[in-house]
Amino acid sequence: MPDSIPTNQLLRILESARLAPSAANIQPWHFIIVSDHQKREALSKSGMFSRFLSDSPVVIVGCGNRKASRWYIVDTTIALQNMVLAATAEGLGTCWVGSFDEEHVRKLLDIPDQFSVIAIIAIGHAREERDLAGAILHLFRRRKQLKEIASRDKFGDPYVV
Repeated sequence: MPDSIPTNQLLRILESARLAPSAANIQPWHFIIVSDHQKREALSKSGMFSRFLSDSPVVIVGCGNRKASRWYIVDTTIALQNMVLAATAEGLGTCWVGSFDEEHVRKLLDIPDQFSVIAIIAIGHAREERDLAGAILHLFRRRKQLKEIASRDKFGDPYVV
């Protein structure tokens, strides 16, 4: 059984999403906090990259209201990213899951038709050791340098300080 997340930490993480900016302040999101083991187990079967969800003490399913705003995907994604940053600030580990069977998730959690499942966030305590696949990935795919991802004044002129 994974270590639980204290309620006060989870509330701060959710508050970071509530305060996220959105187009015209419509806030077209809804978040389902899944802590029930059976539901997390069922969510872990929603896609080939979702298997670890049953090991996470909290899984947050981010939904965007398609009828509320044409910017529902962007707005919900901003709110979800706020949660990732807040969880990290709380000393927790997160994993963004974008590959899942939306209909499976929708049925499992009784999500109304006007909402799309945008992403799933696993929140828990970071593992002390990486598995072999993760170690190999990080060995060959290191973070890019700032000069590779940012330009000054026009594309291609590296932003260097």
